[in-house]
Amino acid sequence: MNTDIAVVAFVQSEHAAEDAGLSEVEILAPVITEIKERTGLSRFGFTCSGSNDYLVGAPFSFVSGLDAVGAWPPISESHVEMDAAWALYEAWVKLRHSEVDTALVYGFGKASQTVLRELMTQQLDPYYLAPLGIDQVSLAALQARAYLERSGAKEDDLRAVAARSRAAGRENPFALHLPDPSGDEGYDVAPLRPYDVAPSADGAVAIVLATGDKARELCERPAWIRGIDHRSEAHSPGVRDLSRSAATRIAGERAGAAGVQVAELHAQFSHEELILREALGLGEDVTVNPSGGPLSANPPMAAGLIRIGEAAARIHDGSATRTLGHATAGPCLQQNLVCVLSGEEDHG
Repeated sequence: MNTDIAVVAFVQSEHAAEDAGLSEVEILAPVITEIKERTGLSRFGFTCSGSNDYLVGAPFSFVSGLDAVGAWPPISESHVEMDAAWALYEAWVKLRHSEVDTALVYGFGKASQTVLRELMTQQLDPYYLAPLGIDQVSLAALQARAYLERSGAKEDDLRAVAARSRAAGRENPFALHLPDPSGDEGYDVAPLRPYDVAPSADGAVAIVLATGDKARELCERPAWIRGIDHRSEAHSPGVRDLSRSAATRIAGERAGAAGVQVAELHAQFSHEELILREALGLGEDVTVNPSGGPLSANPPMAAGLIRIGEAAARIHDGSATRTLGHATAGPCLQQNLVCVLSGEEDHG
């Protein structure tokens, strides 16, 4: 059984807020080409992707993504109908329990061809929640209010999160370059203002995993996966404490989140970062979302995997020795995945 698995390459597209006239495959293809060039690999032991048929409005739409990867001669391939961070988890399991030593993981989504906040209602219970017509932002606003009332945090604390994320995003060539929140914006859904909501974007991401000596061969500083875990809470937001994220807390404990220097959090709303910080026990000494995070660009089905890639990139460039990537899915932080990475020198 292989136990040492690392992220050895990470590539993402430049995200676009408006439709650039490209199909999802055209967005993905340059990313796959670049990651093959970086690793020198044209084929991988396993391939796994994350996407969403509802974004395209067609069944089995992920099959078209294989045109960018190349599926002939036949490859070992799988797919998850959610954020590609969960495709990475499947690939990690595959590497641990098979003879292959490399895996390609990718995700892609085109938000510009739909109204994402309304589309995400398809995740809701079709009998009790969906008929209410409540959209993604309205549900998030319920959670934000619950958190503010429980914690004593203020709306200015939410604006500070958004301002820091946007400032960091302007240093990231792949993110949307957004102005600082002025504070004069009206509410989107109270207590959330437009800057508290992650801007939807079109984008794609790819990561290559490798085991043991193969990882060292492909990458000068592999980002070793020291722990990974994902947990799910009750589907209905009405039966859980929305002001906390128990799933993230448990996943973080199981993955070994203590002692990280950098955390990339899949916070699609400003209050979610504060809830996730608390759940993971992240102090002021931890740098959170130096890439700008989802509040600077939120491509559906890719943003969670990007968080793991950005966390790995800090290991690759030597700016950190222990980092954390987090992904979420479902309403109000229902499902959460935590991946802890480190360099060769950190075996904790």
